[in-house]
Amino acid sequence: MHFWEALLDDRIDVIATDHAPHTWEEKTECVYKMPFRSTFGSAFFSCNAFENYKNGKISLEKIVEKMAHNPAILFRVEKRGFVREGYKADLVLVDLNENWTVEKENILYKCGWSPLEGTEFHSKVTHTFVNGNLVYENGKINDQKFGERLLFEVEE
Repeated sequence: MHFWEALLDDRIDVIATDHAPHTWEEKTECVYKMPFRSTFGSAFFSCNAFENYKNGKISLEKIVEKMAHNPAILFRVEKRGFVREGYKADLVLVDLNENWTVEKENILYKCGWSPLEGTEFHSKVTHTFVNGNLVYENGKINDQKFGERLLFEVEE
């Protein structure tokens, strides 16, 4: 099964990542530990989804469905995953026309490295909002804590 075929015909419901960055020393102890949080969105979208969106292979709506709507629906997360009145505003704004390259100088991981160093992307995350609060803007991180506990719908 080809990834894109399964994604587009809905055999894959959700695209997600684990947020567990590690130092280079920890990484060399175990091949599976890689920092990917801040570049995952750009890596997935730019290498695959946004590049393929630009080529007409996937719609922006399908990208949002797989990375925002479906996780909220499938895991029954309350008031998240959609832009709706009364919902938590967890948003990422992307400039679809800004080229950039992952370099040591622009890596925001505390561990200071990325497996994507040297990779050029053709779209860039410009802003990130958590619970309606601006936490990232053009390379600058707001270190205030804006996270909240997720609430889940309960079946009756």
